[in-house]
Amino acid sequence: MFSTRYQRMYNNLIEVCKRNLGNFNENLIRKAFDFALEAHKNDLRASGEPYFDHPYEVALIIAKEIPLDDISIASALLHDVLEDTEITYETLVNHFDKTIAEIVDGVTKIGGVIRDHDASQAENYRKLLLSMVKDIRVILVKFADRLHNMRTLEFLSRDKQIRIAKETMQIYVPFAHRFGLAQIRWELEDLAFKYLDPDAYEDIRKKLKATRREREAYIKKTIAPIKQKLDEEGLKYEIEGRPKHFYSIYRKIVNRGKSFEEIYDLFAIRIILDTENIYECYNVLGIITQIYRPVPDRLHDYIAIPKSNGYQSLHTTVVGPEGKMVEIQIRTRRMHEVAERGVAAHWKYKASYKPSNKEIEEWVDWIRDIFENVSNRDEANRDIIESFKLNLYQDEIYVFTPKGDLKVLPKGATPVDFAFQIHTKVGFHCIGAKVNGKIVPLDTKLNSGDQVEILTSKNQTPNKSWEKFVVTSKAKQEIRKWIKQEENKKVEEGKNLVSKALKKLKIHINNDDLLKLVHRAKFDNLNEFYKAVASGSIDIEEFLTHKPEPEKSPVVTELEKNEFEKFASTAREQIGGVLIAGDKLDVLHNYAKCCNPIPGDEILGFVTRGEGVKIHRKNCKNLERLMSIHQGRIIDVSWPNTDGNYFIVAIKIVGEDRPGMLNDISQTIVNTQNTNIKSVNLQTHHSIFYGTVSINVKNLEHLNRIIEKLKKIPGIETVERFEITN
Repeated sequence: MFSTRYQRMYNNLIEVCKRNLGNFNENLIRKAFDFALEAHKNDLRASGEPYFDHPYEVALIIAKEIPLDDISIASALLHDVLEDTEITYETLVNHFDKTIAEIVDGVTKIGGVIRDHDASQAENYRKLLLSMVKDIRVILVKFADRLHNMRTLEFLSRDKQIRIAKETMQIYVPFAHRFGLAQIRWELEDLAFKYLDPDAYEDIRKKLKATRREREAYIKKTIAPIKQKLDEEGLKYEIEGRPKHFYSIYRKIVNRGKSFEEIYDLFAIRIILDTENIYECYNVLGIITQIYRPVPDRLHDYIAIPKSNGYQSLHTTVVGPEGKMVEIQIRTRRMHEVAERGVAAHWKYKASYKPSNKEIEEWVDWIRDIFENVSNRDEANRDIIESFKLNLYQDEIYVFTPKGDLKVLPKGATPVDFAFQIHTKVGFHCIGAKVNGKIVPLDTKLNSGDQVEILTSKNQTPNKSWEKFVVTSKAKQEIRKWIKQEENKKVEEGKNLVSKALKKLKIHINNDDLLKLVHRAKFDNLNEFYKAVASGSIDIEEFLTHKPEPEKSPVVTELEKNEFEKFASTAREQIGGVLIAGDKLDVLHNYAKCCNPIPGDEILGFVTRGEGVKIHRKNCKNLERLMSIHQGRIIDVSWPNTDGNYFIVAIKIVGEDRPGMLNDISQTIVNTQNTNIKSVNLQTHHSIFYGTVSINVKNLEHLNRIIEKLKKIPGIETVERFEITN
């Protein structure tokens, strides 16, 4: 038998269930109540209250604020027994059933979500999300659990308050928004805000309290003519002032850089129509705009284009009495239930429910696939955390295909994200994009309302650089999967080429000796070496038979390399890139490291698989070999015409370190056709100087004339165009 206190609690819970659930199994709820009470009988909360009060309050939240069914209430009563008591999963199955045991197991606390323990985070998210797919009640009970914890946060230490409030704001609030749990989201935001910035919270609370009567009187005055007109139309409705939430006000003050008094939508009205006819919402909108002047660009039609969490409503802002701005929302009763309770509202209309958002379904299917098939659990842990954050923390944009089909993408999405959203194959073969009729780079961030057309080529494949700018989990995972497959293929291809070369040359070498050669060639491991062999950047026969020359001073070599890379980048940018058929090459392209072409060199393009067009010098040995194998993938490219203009070039000079040498060099350059010196980088070693001079020249003839004059300076040993080839 219950004590008098617990009997009152039980009776209260049953009364709430009767008001909100309709038919339910009271015996199941009583059994769960009794079981949880016994399991937690010796436990206390931080407040000093019996621990059982917590699962009871969670069950009450479910019954009052997210009314689902008797199973969800029983699960809420039991939700902590697996973690905090000796009760096992098998015991729950035996005493209740597998459904309740799975919900309780899924709700078991997710610890340390913002404490940088990725492995434990991922395992917990996996449990939560996979359980969610089986039964949506898991996530709803979890939110009720967190809500009650936030309501009683005052009894914890300041450090714990901040940690839990951050966790709530970073994890639970975005997740609540994703599932359309508006009321829970708002309360969680306000409670977290209260502990994260108590001064700002208290300031807004006091100001709202001080202006409450004024706001209520103003809302009443604004509503009066609307009510009169709606009554004349014979509409059944509910109209009320919509309270603004503390954190919502604070965010607008910060984001808009305005004071509390300047936030116009402190005045807000909501109209809920008792009808299933959505067109009555538009009718009411017309009535309101006859009474009050609407504010341009402040109409949002979420009925025609619902949010991905199912939210539907009309939002408009009008100029109310005294010239003050008033936000008005118009929706049907059913829309209101979905807006307030999200997925919980769907429970009333469907016997079973899975997320209607296709993106969430695909995302969770991907998570299941990762953990069923992955060989590297650490990698899976990292991926799931990244995907979780990607899907929760980004707002949405609405973009259109050329045929007018609507696609919903996260804010910051690019044409490549859009391509993968259409189809994986479209993403794989995406070579360019047109946004609103204009060709744009593939890393362009899309905006709501953009019309996007994807340009494809059967020869195009994903590029590793795409992973740096795509934002959707689908695009990231498909790109990573393709790159991994291609790398594995290259490793195997490289192994085969090395094996064949060893047989042909009749060389016997073990893996240790090969690894020494590979390290000497500056490769980190054999796989990187095999990939280089497969890509053609290493002639394996030459590599195996080459006798190494004495190495240059590593300091000098590294300085030269860094200097050349800076110069080459500047020169290529200054001249304006590369042309194909006289037009700028807008597709992905880069410059071959084997020959490092720079303006002034004759060049050709090689269409690679996965790295766009690679630009080589015409006399590059690697290009000659590639041409003999893949003639059809060579394209004519050129530098922009420099007639009448200048392009930057660097000259490498070595000579005797003597007084006046720098002056002789600079005077010789300047006096040759009035040449402009861009930069000088010279160093000395014992009695020798070496380094580079960057200059502007009209053409190769101009450059050669300068080189010949420099060679005539006393003490100069070598003068040549600065270049580094591998």
